Amino acid sequence: MKNNGKSGKKAVGKTGAASKGAQISLTQNPHQVSEKREKKLELAIGREVREYRKQLGITVADLASATGLSVGMLSKLENGMISPSLSTLQSVSGALGIPITDLFKRYEEPCNAVFVKSGEGVEIERRGTRAGHQYNLLGHIESNTSGVIVEPYVISLTEESDVFPTFQHLGTELIYMLQGKVIYRHGDATYEMEAGDSLFFDADAPHGPEVLVDLPIRYLSVISYPQKSA
Repeated sequence: MKNNGKSGKKAVGKTGAASKGAQISLTQNPHQVSEKREKKLELAIGREVREYRKQLGITVADLASATGLSVGMLSKLENGMISPSLSTLQSVSGALGIPITDLFKRYEEPCNAVFVKSGEGVEIERRGTRAGHQYNLLGHIESNTSGVIVEPYVISLTEESDVFPTFQHLGTELIYMLQGKVIYRHGDATYEMEAGDSLFFDADAPHGPEVLVDLPIRYLSVISYPQKSA
């Protein structure tokens, strides 16, 4: 057990709306079934072309006239029988009045998953890591369909750990306490946290453990930030 820093300090941060039972409107329906996606790119593009064409109420011949492509080529395109060039897709999307990216909506990109057995997380030294802060990375998916990078860690603090309440980085972060007790700072507020407590915050504000009240301390840290464009 260790009291590192100012002792007896009470948490002065505001309790989140979620803990007060306030109604929060979340727009995503986790039970919604996504529309069927194609594993073959040519079929995915063809189905989109056909659907947009029918929405406009035009025939294949009408689309051929608007694009300068033959009826036969457009028929093969709609049936996924050819791999259209970029210039062909630009002509078709222009004639349909849609962004070219809309033609790829039905294509099913590979969706990855990372499974980590208990105690097998990769111990890493994250940029800005302080002395005695052990980070175990639980998984990482570099490129995904959400456009968001998520970094889940189990962070362990011991007698050798520094206190450092001024971490700052891009994105948002969720802290979920697993063991011990800590006074955690975010901006001008502090929170006395123990097992089962959580804190969700904008990570651009200074934050981090300020007082190590009851050691050892272990907590789950989930950091998310926008995926960089290629």
